[in-house]
Amino acid sequence: MNWLKQYWKVLNRPSVHYSLGFLTMGGFIAGIMFWGAFNTAMEFTNTQTFCTGCHEMRDNVYVELKDTIHFSNRSGVRAKCSDCHVPHDWTYKMARKMAASKEVWGKIFGTINTREKFEANRRRLAEHEWARLKANNSRECRNCHEFDFMDFTRQSPRAVDMHSSALASGEKTCIDCHKGIAHQLPDMSGVEGW
Repeated sequence: MNWLKQYWKVLNRPSVHYSLGFLTMGGFIAGIMFWGAFNTAMEFTNTQTFCTGCHEMRDNVYVELKDTIHFSNRSGVRAKCSDCHVPHDWTYKMARKMAASKEVWGKIFGTINTREKFEANRRRLAEHEWARLKANNSRECRNCHEFDFMDFTRQSPRAVDMHSSALASGEKTCIDCHKGIAHQLPDMSGVEGW
């Protein structure tokens, strides 16, 4: 108990015991350690292991992703969940992480904890993601797919027509035409363009 009293005495009047420089350096080092731990935790939440850690994702949407070109293709490039659902830029990433934190409530209350519940909510969940991507001009798609680097000679005539007109003009964004690119589509009755 004596050591606790001494420790409190040092904390209560640190300038008597340590120089301001030492305290500043300690604060700087503590800040770096905090930032490193925070960034490590944020990056861990972007891993495939984290995303498929709960059965809701592993048994529903991850199974669907495995059958798409974003999972297995001739070039060997694979998109993981966070590539499509989390922006790469830090500010947008933090905003998305805060918005996604409400998904924890869905996990706690079992909103989609069975295949039946997931299917019942598929349209609502898909529309939410489509609206998010539409609002941010498909930012996550553009992390990998850059309009300026598209080779129109290797695209179908229909794709060239759409990319060089509607996408180039800003009239449409990626998600307008590429719904269902990584997951099965819900019932699309009433969705514009389907």
